[in-house]
Amino acid sequence: MKVTQAAVLPAPLEGECARLGERLARLRAARRVRQADAALRAGLSRNTAYRIEKGDPGVALGQVLRYLDAIAPGSTLIDLLTDQDPALRQLAERERTRRVRGLSSAELRELDF
Repeated sequence: MKVTQAAVLPAPLEGECARLGERLARLRAARRVRQADAALRAGLSRNTAYRIEKGDPGVALGQVLRYLDAIAPGSTLIDLLTDQDPALRQLAERERTRRVRGLSSAELRELDF
């Protein structure tokens, strides 16, 4: 009888899997690597890469580590979990410093009561 890992995993641990997947997806985006390219470099299918980034607890740890190495060669799981990658810091900085455009004259008149 086949048992899915998500069915037997406690909710807090399922959340940890999801957060790990989110961190990998964020690192991949910060490094500007396409998901298909990362999967190819890691020797995984694109579906497995998708499952890793969605936090599927049924994916083997070795596959997760290969995927991490394909995105950021030489990085460790500890680096990922502590946000040590410079690309992640740059992404956070880009997200933080978004400029707000000024309102046009028409928009200002519309807001004037």
